[in-house]
Amino acid sequence: MPAVIDVQQLHKEYGDTVAVADVSFTVHEGEIFGILGPNGAGKTTTVECVEGLRVPDQGTISVLGLDPQRDRAQLTQQLGAQLQESRLPDHLQVAEALQLYSSFYPAPADWRQLMDMLGIAAKARTPFRKLSGGQQQRLSIALALVGNPRVAVLDELTTGLDPQARRDTWELIERVRDRGVTIVIVTHFMEEAERLCDRVALIDAGRVVALDTPATLAERVEAEQRIQFRPSIPLDHGLLESLPEVTSVIRRGDVVAVTGNSNALNAVTTVLARRGIIARQLRVDQPNLEDAFLALTGRHPEIRENQEV
Repeated sequence: MPAVIDVQQLHKEYGDTVAVADVSFTVHEGEIFGILGPNGAGKTTTVECVEGLRVPDQGTISVLGLDPQRDRAQLTQQLGAQLQESRLPDHLQVAEALQLYSSFYPAPADWRQLMDMLGIAAKARTPFRKLSGGQQQRLSIALALVGNPRVAVLDELTTGLDPQARRDTWELIERVRDRGVTIVIVTHFMEEAERLCDRVALIDAGRVVALDTPATLAERVEAEQRIQFRPSIPLDHGLLESLPEVTSVIRRGDVVAVTGNSNALNAVTTVLARRGIIARQLRVDQPNLEDAFLALTGRHPEIRENQEV
């Protein structure tokens, strides 16, 4: 597929602080591309350079064949952006904002339909200052999509939304992608990246440390297998602790939790079967994107509401 976004050797400093040291990636047409990383890793600075909001110190960026600095006026007609932190005039109503923004584009989306899809139609006449944080977030997503962009960049897409609203927004983004829009999302939510993203770039200390599909990144992690079950009859923990594939056995009430290597599940179930023990409510947790994040950065993903570089 052709590259819609091409970023090569991006570098950006703020005084003595290096926000982006060396970032390169391409985004293909029609994909949802995720940018992940710890707080302060350079994610927001990277996408703001892509959007033309910041000038890189070094490197090249092409979006739809356009230079975000030289061709910014032309690019803004084809790129929608939801910023990590943005505000509107306090007294501007939701419907007024969407109607105003739609007037900036030659072929805008139906802003009334966007209000319905994002669950803010009931707030059409509500001033911005009276919206909750989650409602402001939904409005910012609507404003990013109202121009019918070919590319949408969404920074912290669902921060501030409740779980149901988050899932509704994911479905909306998938429908937008199905219409041919290329989407870049910056997120701290591992579940969001696993659900939405075709590929993800993991940025740490201003550099891309991994770039692949979420599933492939998870497969590369040598994380322990986690097994949990309720034995049908009392179980001697020593039977499992003696297995070379098992590293620990913990009992929590009537639940047995076992950790071990990639062969632990087969070893445990074989022992249970030999003794006629049924593993009820068996659950196996395989390495996931969060495990890859931790392995590659040494840190757990954290959510932060305020602006970051």
